[in-house]
Amino acid sequence: MNQSNVGLLDLPNEILFIILKKLDNMYVLYSLLDVGNQRLDMIVQEKTFTKTLNFVVKTSFDDILSVSDSILNRFCINILPKINLNVKSLILESGSMERILLAADYPNLVELKLFNFNDKIVVPYFTGESPFRRIFQQQITDLILVYKSDINILLERQYQNGVHEYILKFFESLKHLSITGSPSLLSLNNLPLTICSSSTLYKLSVFVNRFGDCLALLDGRLKQLTMFIVIIENTVYDSAVVCNMDDLPNLKCFSLTCRCFTDDYDTQVLPLLRRMSNLEQLALNIINQNRTTFVDGTQINNEILVHMPRLYKFDFNINTETKLHHLVHYLSSDDIQRTFTNIGYQHVGCILYYINSSAICHVFTLPFMFHYLENIGNTFPPIIFGHVTELALYDIVPFKHEFFIRIARSFPLLKKLRIINSKSQSQMSNNWNSKDNQLYPIVEYPYLISLCILVSHIDYVEQFLNETKTHLPHLTKLRVDYDQLAAVTNNFTRDTTRVNCAKVKQLIIEKTLVHSKDFNVYFPLL
Repeated sequence: MNQSNVGLLDLPNEILFIILKKLDNMYVLYSLLDVGNQRLDMIVQEKTFTKTLNFVVKTSFDDILSVSDSILNRFCINILPKINLNVKSLILESGSMERILLAADYPNLVELKLFNFNDKIVVPYFTGESPFRRIFQQQITDLILVYKSDINILLERQYQNGVHEYILKFFESLKHLSITGSPSLLSLNNLPLTICSSSTLYKLSVFVNRFGDCLALLDGRLKQLTMFIVIIENTVYDSAVVCNMDDLPNLKCFSLTCRCFTDDYDTQVLPLLRRMSNLEQLALNIINQNRTTFVDGTQINNEILVHMPRLYKFDFNINTETKLHHLVHYLSSDDIQRTFTNIGYQHVGCILYYINSSAICHVFTLPFMFHYLENIGNTFPPIIFGHVTELALYDIVPFKHEFFIRIARSFPLLKKLRIINSKSQSQMSNNWNSKDNQLYPIVEYPYLISLCILVSHIDYVEQFLNETKTHLPHLTKLRVDYDQLAAVTNNFTRDTTRVNCAKVKQLIIEKTLVHSKDFNVYFPLL
């Protein structure tokens, strides 16, 4: 049988379109548009390839960067002027935002996601003098701003109300606003209803200062709000703050993340939830400290579910930490699990620790849907926590090497890890000092970028920095006791701990020292 070579352009348009759809649309546009072939130009200018354009790249160290200058130049000069009519969504890095937005008119642009945002952008771009006034004021309905994760809140925060007030005034067509990152902390402090108000916004995701700020956003200034996602920094309630406490019949979806002290959960969180009688979706990620009883299925049913007859999706992670003498009732994990089974919630996990004079109880829906989990010890269940990227470990029993293997398996996407354990791994030390270390496979944390072992026994510094025990290919932030670090690394000369330190860009050691030449060689990126 004769065989012939079939080129890409020999394929029918339908087949060619199917193949190209499987590729990254930015790659397709960069490679095939305006290369002198009208047929390719026609195909790749379809909305499938031009509707959403992503000009950011995420590194393996979690840094967000703009695409390279060569790619940016080609898009701004040759591509964007040809396809801008189809563009509805742009994902940009703040440093290249101006150039990209000036490259074309974008008459149909409605969504903007901006990474590495900072308050300095507000005045030149989010006021009446903005070169993008037409787009921002009249067109943008969805605005997502993401602050840089390591930004200094004290240096960057320039506005009492973050950027929220400017945005809600300037973006007249805004329906969805999401602002994430610590400098975006919103504080209303009894300000009038005209501040941070909108008659068009239906979805809001923010980080607020106090519980009263959450209540203020629900006091009528956002009349169309149906979806509210909020992280509260401090649940301390100021009784001088007066808010409208009417029911919230328009709210359909609510997500709350906060840390409650003593009776905050009962006196603030539960009364707020009871105002949401038409809620259909609810997510609670709450840490209770010094509460006198654990939160169980009976309590959730009687205090929350009976007030929400339309609720069909409920995800929660509720962690109760208390002193044993505060507890009214002592329960086992099976007792708590049974309270959820009794109300028809079969897919619920429970982790219960009694540690010295303290008790810690986690109850959570499965699969676990939240990114952060704390106070996990040796006896956590064999569950895959596929969404968790930040984890805090605590126990008064030593963490053995096998424990960290289990952690790596159960938390496959872990990026940030904090360890609190003052107990030595003494039961393992003899095995590890032997010549045959093959009994213990190396623990792999392929995505871990941040490690805090400041409040830990020196054995855990050894556990994580010794490359024959743990492999940390992307570790860039390390918080550790300096004396322990110096001891484990033999004053920064030991080869087996060198590799896991080599990519560290931020070392927090809480000491001001003049570093030696060996130290500087050991941490070349500092």
